[in-house]
Amino acid sequence: MTAHSPRLLPEPRPLPGFRDVALFLDLDGTLAAIEPRPEDVGPQPWRTALMHRLEEKLDGRLAVISGRSLDEVDRILDGAVAAVAAVHGLVRRRADGSLEEAAPAEGLDLARSGLAALAARHPGLQIEDKRVSVAVHFRQAPELAGEVRRQAEALASDAGLRLQLGDMVAELCTPGLDKGAAVRAFMHEPPFVDSLPVFIGDDLTDEDGFRAARAFGGVSVLVGPLRATAADMRLEDVESVRGWLEASLMQDAQP
Repeated sequence: MTAHSPRLLPEPRPLPGFRDVALFLDLDGTLAAIEPRPEDVGPQPWRTALMHRLEEKLDGRLAVISGRSLDEVDRILDGAVAAVAAVHGLVRRRADGSLEEAAPAEGLDLARSGLAALAARHPGLQIEDKRVSVAVHFRQAPELAGEVRRQAEALASDAGLRLQLGDMVAELCTPGLDKGAAVRAFMHEPPFVDSLPVFIGDDLTDEDGFRAARAFGGVSVLVGPLRATAADMRLEDVESVRGWLEASLMQDAQP
C-alpha cells in the first residue's frame, strides 16, 4: 500500500466512545519516551493507571504491540495489560493469558556471535538478546549506523533471518511474524472480534500494524515527526498520546 504524504496526516479527535473500539498501542516512543538505553525506561504511575482505565473501558480490547520482550513489557507497564504481542509479534499473550511463541530460528546463534564480535570492536553498541531475536542498539554511537546496517544485512542473509530496522536499532528476527500478523491474530480472537482497530505507533516497525488496522476497517496514528507512512493521522509525541487517550476517556464518560 502506498504511504501517505506527511502533509495529509491530521491530528485525531478524541474518540466519542470506546464501545466498538480496540486499541493497539506500541510502547517505546508511544507510551514511553525513548531513553538512551532500553533499560532506562521504567514504570510510571500515570501510565499504569491509564492502562488499567483503558482495560476497563474497552472490556479488555487493549493490546500492547512492542519490540520488547514480554518480561520487559510487563516490567514497564506493571503488568497492567493482559494482551501483549512482544518481540514484534514473535511472542504473543492472548487476552485470556495463554501464550504463543515462535520457535527460535537456527540461524540466531550465528547472528549472536556476529553481533557480539561487532560490539567487541565498538563498545558504544549494546546487544539485546530476546531468544527469538537479537538486536543491536546504536543510540549511543549513531556514527556507526551505516556499519551496523551493513553487518546486520549480511548476517540476516547468511543466517536466514528477517532484518527489522527501527529507531537506532537493527534486529535479526526469526522469520514469519510481525506486528501486522499480531494485530490480525488478535482481531480473530475474543474480545477483539468485530471491533474497530486503532493502532498507534512511532517506528518503522509499526508500519505493518498500521496496514493491518486499515485492512480491518480501522485507523492508524503515527507518533512523532512527519514522514512517509501508511498511518492515517498523527500525534506529536508521548505526551500527546497520553492527552488523546485521557481526552477520549473523559469524552466516553460524558452522557
